[in-house]
Amino acid sequence: MKIQKTMWGRLIPFMLAGALAAGNACADGKDLKKRHSINTEWLEEVAKGKINLEGDHAAVETLILGRNIPIPYDYIATLMRTPNAFGQGPACIVCHSSTDPRHSYRGMDLSTCRGIKAGPTEEPARPTFTPGQPAKRSIIGRRLRNNRMPLGVPFTVSANSDAVALVRNWISAGAKNDDHFQKKVLPLFKTDNAFAPNMPACTTCHMSNQEPPSFHELDLGSHKGIMLGADSVAKGVAHATKVVIPGKPEESAIFQHLVEDRMPPGIPPTEDRDHPNTLILLRWIEQGANCD
Repeated sequence: MKIQKTMWGRLIPFMLAGALAAGNACADGKDLKKRHSINTEWLEEVAKGKINLEGDHAAVETLILGRNIPIPYDYIATLMRTPNAFGQGPACIVCHSSTDPRHSYRGMDLSTCRGIKAGPTEEPARPTFTPGQPAKRSIIGRRLRNNRMPLGVPFTVSANSDAVALVRNWISAGAKNDDHFQKKVLPLFKTDNAFAPNMPACTTCHMSNQEPPSFHELDLGSHKGIMLGADSVAKGVAHATKVVIPGKPEESAIFQHLVEDRMPPGIPPTEDRDHPNTLILLRWIEQGANCD
């Protein structure tokens, strides 16, 4: 953790200077006559006691995300080249620096803006996000934020097991509550080591729609609970987070969590998934992923 805070301490002055300059540059003289500059607004809020800079994330949340400061690509490029930028691990470009899958994992080039937006070239070749759209549940957003389930599965454990295939095929076929589900699929969620060695059953942590005791109010012990989804109490049943999208396993959170490792590989599951640099990258995507 000391390593990350030291890194963050080095990056934040660069990021603040670049982002604030970009924000001021977006307003022409006419706009400035209509409203205060962003710096003036900030000083006024400080004087009124509205600014809180307590905590590791406060500078990012208050000065950048809260004001939707334009994120310059120069900072995104710096993140891709910086060890521990998103959590303990090497810089992204160590593993992803070329479109040639013989030299770069998945043929993914994170060393250029064009490469970041293109995504991997090895099948399934696809962009990992859509510029201008919400980014937390995009492929790159999930890879930076989500831990593989069951919690703590080593990234070296294959995700191509028979158990995972059963879940995938069940979702692809419509996620029906039939004999196949009751006899073959549902027992997997209730069985220790079903998806990885030395791992508890899914229902150890997800056994009801109440939290506590069930994390995210998710019940993986019944078809009704699975299809209801997560956080049905906190958000309301109509707005619960669906973990299964019938016919679409790749879009179903339950399948994503079974097969996708958090990047960089090996980040401890207890580490903050909303690292300030992760939030900045996601905001850059939502702002259109500009390369200028």
